[in-house]
Amino acid sequence: MIIGVPKEIKKQEFRVGLTPAGVQSLVAQGHQVYVQSQAGVGSGFSDELYMQTGAIILPDAASVYSTSQMIVKVKEPLAPEFPLIQAGQILFTYFHFAASKELTQAMIASKAICIAYETVELPDRSLPLLTPMSEVAGRMSIQVGAYFLAKAQGGKGKMLGGVPGVKPANVVILGGGVVGTQAAKMAAGLGANVTIFDTNLARLRYLEDILPANVSTQYSTSLSIQECLPQADLIVGAVLLHGAKAPHLIKKEDLKRMSPGTVLVDVAVDQGGCIETCRPTTHENPVFEIDGIVHYCVANMPGAVPQTSTLALTQATLPYVQQIAKEGWNLACTNNPALANGLTIYEGKLQNPTLAILFDL
Repeated sequence: MIIGVPKEIKKQEFRVGLTPAGVQSLVAQGHQVYVQSQAGVGSGFSDELYMQTGAIILPDAASVYSTSQMIVKVKEPLAPEFPLIQAGQILFTYFHFAASKELTQAMIASKAICIAYETVELPDRSLPLLTPMSEVAGRMSIQVGAYFLAKAQGGKGKMLGGVPGVKPANVVILGGGVVGTQAAKMAAGLGANVTIFDTNLARLRYLEDILPANVSTQYSTSLSIQECLPQADLIVGAVLLHGAKAPHLIKKEDLKRMSPGTVLVDVAVDQGGCIETCRPTTHENPVFEIDGIVHYCVANMPGAVPQTSTLALTQATLPYVQQIAKEGWNLACTNNPALANGLTIYEGKLQNPTLAILFDL
């Protein structure tokens, strides 16, 4: 199969769809790999390194799309890329369709085969291609939250861990999945007082067992969340509904319950956000303020640490890329039910009933 890796064009996105090691393994299996010039520079991979592992470098995205049977990316295609996508072409990337009706309609119109990383799902309901980036985003949420809690950045002027004789900050995490668990580990490691909310009692019992003593678990209800807001210093939105828009657990009127300088980090923003007042931001301008509350809503958080993120992503996606390249998308999805769960659009047909209802398609 001919596989193409274009350069990401989302603002401040430095990740790339395949590492040189990934290219080498595909070439060794008899496939051709075309990489757009400079696609890997942000992640520390030069064109020369890709060529050494067997890739052919092409000058622009149009060349990559027109040449390739399968496109391997990181982020969803943006409007300038829509005209480049061909009917029958396989797109394997993060799509987060629930956040964009425009993207969903464009991919239906393109008649491409769209397999979304974030909905590839194993029998135990885990998401193997979302997990590595969720781990990065969960850990990053505490790093950026601690930074923006500084007074100079608009926060309360608190250190997460406090110091001897001074209480630590209160961190509230909405969601006990991969993002929430990693965020709790980081916040607890810095000495913060952490509360993690979820509606799954089995998950809460598990978290109670594995997390340190400065993390407490709480069953998530609207009332229980609202009760914790006045004391919260940093709130991390880590809610995920598989393939669907995240629910709003914090509404605009709830901001009045928080003290000025509270920081909100909504990791769920690429699925619509679980905080009503959040809207997607970029690494260039990551925060905005509403009612004195600092909102951090960068939709591609792992893009800020591309070396770590690209290596983590490729080691997760590569086995699936290899299977699609070897068997073709149809047989690969037939043989691999997890991959079939990621098949969202093909030949102009939307396969996800949740999206069909959401967008009335």
